[in-house]
Order: sequence, then structure tokens, then C-alpha cells
Amino acid sequence: MSSVTRLYVGRLAGMIVRGPDTEPIGRVRDVLVTIRPPHNITRAVGLVVEMVNKRRIFVPMLRVAAIDPTEITLVSGSVSMRAFQRRAGELSLMNDIIGSRVHVDDPELEDLHGKAVQVADVEIEQTRTRDWQISRVAVSGQKSTFARRAPLHVVPWAYVHGLSLTSADHSPATAELVAQFDDMRPADAATLMHRLTPTQRVDVAEELNDERLADILQELPEDHQAELIEALAIERAADVLEEMDPDDAADLLGELPDDKADVLLELMDPEESEPVRRLMDFADDTVGAIMTPEPVILSPQTTVAEALATVRNPDLPTSLASMVFVVRPPTATPTGRYLGCVHLQKLLREAPSTLVSGILDPDLPPLYASDDKETAARYFATYNLVCGPVLDEDKHLLGAVSVDDLLDHMLPDGWREMGIRPEETRSRITIRTPQK
Repeated sequence: MSSVTRLYVGRLAGMIVRGPDTEPIGRVRDVLVTIRPPHNITRAVGLVVEMVNKRRIFVPMLRVAAIDPTEITLVSGSVSMRAFQRRAGELSLMNDIIGSRVHVDDPELEDLHGKAVQVADVEIEQTRTRDWQISRVAVSGQKSTFARRAPLHVVPWAYVHGLSLTSADHSPATAELVAQFDDMRPADAATLMHRLTPTQRVDVAEELNDERLADILQELPEDHQAELIEALAIERAADVLEEMDPDDAADLLGELPDDKADVLLELMDPEESEPVRRLMDFADDTVGAIMTPEPVILSPQTTVAEALATVRNPDLPTSLASMVFVVRPPTATPTGRYLGCVHLQKLLREAPSTLVSGILDPDLPPLYASDDKETAARYFATYNLVCGPVLDEDKHLLGAVSVDDLLDHMLPDGWREMGIRPEETRSRITIRTPQK
């Protein structure tokens, strides 16, 4: 059965949510969106799911693998059990928007101009980037004398006006700051976050969803990372660390007191904490400490078509998508014996049915976890790569190191605070002060 890519949220109410193993997790009770002014993208950020014990939790839309006509399947059965709490800049489709009064200026519905109409339902649509966005709204006008119900009209979202952009339980100032982060690259959002006062940084961090906060934390100076993670409730801090890349999470935990780091590691999901623990065992100045344990790892029987489908994942960093690594089972790090690697350009030149084991570059020397950063820099300059394999002494693949992570650790302390060109960065990224 094919999954749905466009639907009205009224259909989602009460729909069962299952993990990838088909085990039920709960039922949908609402959909949260970050409302933006008309003519701007308004995204659905996640589902409010009620579990069997009546506890309500938040499930990000990025965790949704497919929406079928009768149920929703998640990409992972691991979800945060933290009780749902709405954040600034988020509105509930079923409670805040459906049933509210608005006005529309759709040129094809001139009879509705100047009249208040009621939102009956909201349509969301999945884009090619896997986002879910509000696309259209069903509104009902005035019921005529002899009609049993008011007529329904479907209006593009851009023509709907009159909705409050903030919920009543959050300050407009914080909501406005959170909205500024919505469409920024993580690095630019981190620059803006750095320029806020400590209190503002904490307020904004409290309201960002876990994935977005994790992306931004990875781009902040280490002292601000530690400041923000210590300001969060301990359970939420562990959830945010789970969303970070393992190497960045390991670096951040290294900035915290040992007892606090131990507690956070204990609270993290074991599958997420294990690679972080392994990275923390390496000395700070080695390749092992800056590698990621989650590169693209394939078995020898994988075809070129399957490899290309894997690296096409939009959530995969471009540096890691440039190279696939082939190993004997197991394919989870530390893997079985390392066989070789294939560059993305090589994959693009081969027939889709070709096995990756037949097009390996077995002669490319690896990096070792004990190598220092200068060795890694010489390696990338010598072989013109942006990503390279990291092995142990027994030829098992431990992970991969990328140029961006290497540069991050080789640049002087505090380089993130300055930006690429300090003066240009200050003029390009400004903090909009909410009007009183």
C-alpha cells in the first residue's frame, strides 16, 4: 500500500502510530505547526501522540516513515517518553486553528471577501525534502436560510489571514526569536544565538525542538554548548544529545563535569550512547576523537543502485555522502574486516546492477584511530578527498573522518564566535526586535 503525501489533518485524529516492528505506540491526538506569515512556508513539526497509559508525547515529523490510510509508521521505535509540552512559535492544528475565524482574499472566491469564515480542516503536504507543510485550508462560510450546513471552500494557505502567530501561553518576544531561527542554516542560527544574552539563549533553547537545537548546538562555541545543555532539564538534555552527531556529542560531554556527563550518558538510549562512549575513549588530539562512527557502510553484495539510494538520503552530510565503505559483516561499527571504499563519482559512472565489491578502491590507504590531526590533514591534501576511512590495527572499520570535522578541530579556539568574515557576518545576520 502506497503512503500518503497529502491529507487533511482531520483524518489523522485517532490514527494509530506504530514502530518499524509494527508494534503500536499510541494514537494521534494533534499536529503541531510553526506558523509563519502567509506567503512563507508553514511547517508541521510533529505529532502529539497519546500512549496507552494516557501520557502524551511529541513525535517529530522527521521520525515518520510513512502515513498510510489507516496508520502511521515511524522510522524508529525509539521515541522520547518526555511528557509533551508545547513550545513558543508552535500552534496546535486541532485546538488552535481548526474552528478559528479567519478571512481570505482568494481572487477565485470573491463572495467571501470582507467576511469572516471558519477553518474546518487543514491540508498538509509532504515535499521532496521530507518536510510536511500547510498547503490548503478548508473554510466554511455563512449558512443560508434553507441549507442544512454551510458550504465548504478550499483555499490555498497563502490567502488565509487573521491567525495569531503565537499561542497565548508564550511571550511574543520569544516566539519572534524562535521564528527567526526557522529558515536559517544551523551555522547562521548559531551565530545569531551567540549574540543573544545568556537569558535569551536559554529561553530560545527551551522552545526549539530537540532536532533543531541539536543542529545549532553543534555549531556553537564549546562554552555556549555546555552552558545551554546544563540549563536544560536533565532528561531533555539527554534527548538533545541523542539527536547530535556522536562526535559532537562526545566533544560536548567532554566539556561537562564527569559526574554530569556520566548521568547524561546513562539517560541516553543505549544505541545512541554506545558510539559516544567509544569516541570519548580516544585522546583529544587523535583522529579517533573526531571521527564519526556512522559513515555509509555497505556489504559486498550491495548494488550500485542501492548504494546511490543510500547516499541520496537528505539527512546525510555531503561530506559523508561522498564515499561509501564496504566491509564484511557486521556492518555496524566496529565492523567486520574492511574491504575498501568507493567514491560517489565512481558510483555515478557504473551500471546500476554492478556490485560495489567489484569496483572497490582497495589501494587507498586508511587513517588509523591513533593518527594525529596533522597526519589527517596531509592525508586529505595528498588524496584530494573530503572523507576517509578510519581503521583499527586489526583492519576493522571504526568510522570515518571528514574535512569539515578536521578543520573544526584545527582552527584556533573561538573561531566560531568570529564567523567567516566577522564584519560581514554582523551585517548579514541581525536580530529583529519584536515590536511592543
